[in-house]
Amino acid sequence: MRGEWNGLQALILNDCPYAYYVHCLAHRLQLALIASSREVIHVHHFFTKLTSIVNIVGTSCKRNDELKNAQAAEIEHMIAIDELETGKGMNQIGTLQRAGDTRWGTHLKSITSLVNMFSATCIVLINIIDNGTTYSQRGDANAAYEAMTSYEFIFILHLMKELMEITNDLCQALQCQSQDIINAMNLVTSTKALIQELRDDGWDFLLTKVHYYMIDIFYATIDSQLQELNSRFSDQTTELLIMGSALDPREVNKSFRIDDICQLVDKFYPQDFEDHEKIGLRRQLQHFEGDVVRLPEFTCQKFLIYLNGW
Repeated sequence: MRGEWNGLQALILNDCPYAYYVHCLAHRLQLALIASSREVIHVHHFFTKLTSIVNIVGTSCKRNDELKNAQAAEIEHMIAIDELETGKGMNQIGTLQRAGDTRWGTHLKSITSLVNMFSATCIVLINIIDNGTTYSQRGDANAAYEAMTSYEFIFILHLMKELMEITNDLCQALQCQSQDIINAMNLVTSTKALIQELRDDGWDFLLTKVHYYMIDIFYATIDSQLQELNSRFSDQTTELLIMGSALDPREVNKSFRIDDICQLVDKFYPQDFEDHEKIGLRRQLQHFEGDVVRLPEFTCQKFLIYLNGW
């Protein structure tokens, strides 16, 4: 739809140059993050290996039980040596989660589950290597174990966990049925800033977790995320949505902002208004705010009728 030359966007722009294209925000973010991560070959290989590990360990009830038993034993040992805090809701036994093809949130759940059950997963894989009933089971488990315990895999595991924790709040906000555009756009800005901060200052912190120098993957992965977020959430789109929210009829008593409406006209729709209309616009909006918006009987329907006439 957003094709520059042949898409629906191009056809509409031929007739209406001020029909700004804004992709579905939630879907836009999912596609941006998933596509950008796959562009880094090492990260693409990581997710392929992650899927393989989850499939091998979670293919049967027996292996799931082995995983839970190994995790329970590990938790019990860590508590015994005072390496783990205890409390209500803490140290719960779980299972490995599969990552979906288009839902970025499922990738975070999958990675987090493996981080939390890393040692238990290794134990199950070693058990399959030693006691698997077929050579293919033993071979697949051995390949998964070698991949999982490699420095590169562990590095990307923690790197992607950091990145996806940063973007998770934005993912969740954009999927809400009642969309708060200003909050969502503020989250876009803060998400970009936090990713940039991770790029600038996160290297030493990450090294303490993985103890391995993989700087090329580190920068390539983060740069791909920043590039996609910047291209898909352009400054123009963000500004247009924030200013446009001043005309949201659902909560006009709170969202009606005269400065934003005037800037919207000057910056995004200059040819749709005559000069004399622009001059008188602010005064008209002030009258409208004083005489209509603040009245208790003011309704969303009346606002829509007014906008239609405007």
